[in-house]
Amino acid sequence: MSVPEAPEWTPVPDDLGRLAAAYGVATEYWDQRGNLVNVGSATVAAVLTALGLDVSSHESVEAAIEEKRLRDWRRMLPPVFVMRQGQDLRLWVHVPDGAPARAWLDTEQGDRVELAQMDHWVESVEVDGRLIGEASFRVPGDLPLGWHAVHAESDGTSSRAPLVVAPRRLDPDAIAGDRQWGFMTQVYAMRSEASWGIGDLHDLATLATWSGRDLGAGFVLINPLHAASPVPPMSPSPYLPVTRRFANPMYLRVEDVPEYDGMQPAVVEQLEHLAAELRWMNTTADLLERDAVWSAKRTALEAIHRAGMTDERRADYASYQEREGEGLIDFATWCALSDVHGAEPDAWPAELAHPRDPAVAVFREEHVDLVDFHMWLQWLLDQQMAATQAAARAAGMPIGVMHDLAVGVHPEGSDAWALQDVLARGVSVGAPPDMYNQMGQDWSQPPWRPDALAEAAFGPFRDMLRTVLGHAGGLRIDHVLGLFRLWWVPQGLPAYAGTFVRFDYDAMLSILMLEAHRAGALVVGEDLGTVEPWVQEVLAERGILGTSILWFETMEGVIREPREWRRDVLASVTVHDLPPTAGYLRDEHVRIRAELGLLTTPEETERANADRERQAWAEVLRRHGWLGQDVDVDTDEGLEEFAVALHRAVAASPARLVGVSLPDVVGDRRAQNQPGTDQEYPNWRVPMTDGAGRPVTLERLMEGSPLLSALIDAVR
Repeated sequence: MSVPEAPEWTPVPDDLGRLAAAYGVATEYWDQRGNLVNVGSATVAAVLTALGLDVSSHESVEAAIEEKRLRDWRRMLPPVFVMRQGQDLRLWVHVPDGAPARAWLDTEQGDRVELAQMDHWVESVEVDGRLIGEASFRVPGDLPLGWHAVHAESDGTSSRAPLVVAPRRLDPDAIAGDRQWGFMTQVYAMRSEASWGIGDLHDLATLATWSGRDLGAGFVLINPLHAASPVPPMSPSPYLPVTRRFANPMYLRVEDVPEYDGMQPAVVEQLEHLAAELRWMNTTADLLERDAVWSAKRTALEAIHRAGMTDERRADYASYQEREGEGLIDFATWCALSDVHGAEPDAWPAELAHPRDPAVAVFREEHVDLVDFHMWLQWLLDQQMAATQAAARAAGMPIGVMHDLAVGVHPEGSDAWALQDVLARGVSVGAPPDMYNQMGQDWSQPPWRPDALAEAAFGPFRDMLRTVLGHAGGLRIDHVLGLFRLWWVPQGLPAYAGTFVRFDYDAMLSILMLEAHRAGALVVGEDLGTVEPWVQEVLAERGILGTSILWFETMEGVIREPREWRRDVLASVTVHDLPPTAGYLRDEHVRIRAELGLLTTPEETERANADRERQAWAEVLRRHGWLGQDVDVDTDEGLEEFAVALHRAVAASPARLVGVSLPDVVGDRRAQNQPGTDQEYPNWRVPMTDGAGRPVTLERLMEGSPLLSALIDAVR
């Protein structure tokens, strides 16, 4: 795997540093080892260019600094105000110096509230030859939660802006109680005898019902269900979707579509034949074939779509379309454009480059049935996800299905097209070097532009959250640090030559809290990696749970005792970016990286480090009585006992939620993902198998096994 070379490092000039500070672009940062890293000027300049700034000369940089200083002074109200309930807010209104001003707000509930002016002096500022003053108004903290509208007027000029009132804190106790445990699974890898070669929402409902009713599980955490391209080849990564708002119709169970039962017998026979051609895959350990599965399911779903629906169902569909609005239309249009012109938007006719272009509206009219088909698929997914969550709750799960939100989207996907005005170009999201990815990571995803997202009043962020949370009892946010800052990698530079860009975390967290509160869902943030300590404190203060992974729970190289872990976390032994526990204990994480050339230290050194890590944990486990003194961890039997003991350690922590990776209960060893790779490793294409490499269906899983019983006893 070739890695781009970084340009010669040069220090950041003073003017460029001031512009970077104004836009939250880091010129230095602390790495995971506690070392201060200075960022090179080439990186900083490339990131600022991606923010739409001209940094080609000293004069252009100074002009950009001045424009940023005066931006808010040039408008009466900002794009949005965000506040938390229980805390008064000072609302500023910019007017000609000395001019009277009035402000009021209309609540989401339909009430009007006049705002009282405050005695708060702010020095006037000269803007474009005029002196502009700042009037201040008090927004009371006892406003109801919601998205309200604030209005201001002065001398015949008026302005309007959204005002968001978020909960002071989320209340995980109200949802989860004292402690819950649950399985963590990749839905596609978890198949039943009735699956069409890949796990689906019906399979997820089966797992939730069984684990909730028979095992006492409180939740099931799944991979992101975000949509992939409808045109093959379908990207296998659930963390590189074309959109984060809408879901992948590959997860539909065709037979659960209500119109299926009303199809003509001859058509049903044809669809059953399609399914039979795929079901044999459920009994093999071969890599998953998403394209074959989607081709068959699409054929079946197109036939059902053509058959029509009842008036009652059509009314439900219309309500769904109204609720999802323009975002749904844009996504379905992008899918239809991909069907007609291919999956690479750069190759589309130029007049289709932007969703608001007139030619796009013409295309939509000419392909109305195709656009409708893709909207209809999302409606079906909405219904089946609702049924899955209902099944989980009916089985006694207090939380139910916990969805996962990816960090970003494919650079040529639906969101990259539909939301291009609020995404940065010329950079991609990634991660700085750490102990597991010593060259850093480049995830090839365009990040939100913090400035553009704020100008859009965070509307795209809010709409995404509302849709994803629609049928969720919980939401795990992958790389939650992305709400605070993201590692941006300029195109053409290696992943380690990026830098951090800061976001308005207070506003983004508040909007997340409001939408989660409305959905009755708890939130878990994956706060691993290069984390500033205050970030975890902020998340805990807001009632957002963190993440504890056993292998990462060390301090200065020494294992942190499980009873010293944080309480407000989801704790587990492993995570999807590491091999299952059995594989990790047999150095799969070292073998894969060595074979792919991802190590910067000798393989022998990495294996020795892995052995020391195992021995250190074995000592901890034996000291607490979680692992027998005479267990030989190098044998297969000892391997299982070691894995169970590790789960006992997690259960001994004060963690509010305990996750058990489903592959661990069958002894699976194959990694689902190797970070830092694309085609070099079969990421996200591995079905669930046992320790001998034999496929495990849901039916076989639910028959039980000694390992399953031991692991559940350990955490329950």
